[in-house]
Amino acid sequence: MYGSRGLGNLPYVLRACIDIGSNTTRLLVAECDGGGLSERHQERSFTSIGRALGDDGAIGADKLAEVVAVVHDQLVSARRAGATDVRCVATASVRRAANADELVERIRRRCEGLQVEILSPEDEARLAFLGASRTLAVPPDGPLGVVDVGGGSSEMVVGTVTGGVSWWASFPLGSSDVTTACLRSDPPSSEEFTSARDQVAAALAGTEPPPASAVVAVGGSATSLLRLVGPVLDADAFRRSLALLAGRRAGDLAGLFGLDVERVKLLPAGLLILEAMSRLFGLPLQIGGGGLREGVLLDAARA
Repeated sequence: MYGSRGLGNLPYVLRACIDIGSNTTRLLVAECDGGGLSERHQERSFTSIGRALGDDGAIGADKLAEVVAVVHDQLVSARRAGATDVRCVATASVRRAANADELVERIRRRCEGLQVEILSPEDEARLAFLGASRTLAVPPDGPLGVVDVGGGSSEMVVGTVTGGVSWWASFPLGSSDVTTACLRSDPPSSEEFTSARDQVAAALAGTEPPPASAVVAVGGSATSLLRLVGPVLDADAFRRSLALLAGRRAGDLAGLFGLDVERVKLLPAGLLILEAMSRLFGLPLQIGGGGLREGVLLDAARA
């Protein structure tokens, strides 16, 4: 349940967002006005598009069929839950897929004319900030930083709740990419962690975000780390979570913390990206309650 700073007399409308991400395809159904929302239903499927791109940059036929079927099932769930406005967005892996248009068209034909919006990096940053900032219980007095680590890209954003985004940066660096390139063992070796850190550092080199009074982390990696070490990712929390991920197999940790095995396999990479971004801001990360999907719904309500 998210807190609402609603817009006076505007009624709540049941809205849904289907988010085709690089790791997961997720559904959020929520009551929503332009200022706040209240979650009603969520679903998630690990469709792993980022790891399914072929040498030609295209999504394979089997993966296309899988994603279309998942989106169809989530649309049915959204309608069954009573959603009257369903939005569908896609992020980094679809954005860079050679046959992204084919996926969009197949979803349109299978899913009652549902339109898929392939988000630009700027829109992804803006919507993640909107969702994170509008679902905070207590917004900061000064500038707010938001970091959103996805499977195929990561964003850093600074702005204010009332004024919106004033600075943003997007990086072609995600948990799926780093895992595939560097972290193949279960658990990853110290050499693999070193290689992954080097990749993250190279991707973020030269980035200088403006000062923020607080920083919120959103996305699947941040939400999962909440279960491992709690709501604040500071130096000690990063140290403890790294020790867990380097010392136990993914299946063991999944059972221990109630997480999906696929998510745990991606967590070491997500952790390293979040840690590096925390250092760039010079602040610990507060794990947020809302991100891209919430931002899509709030944006739709404001429109």
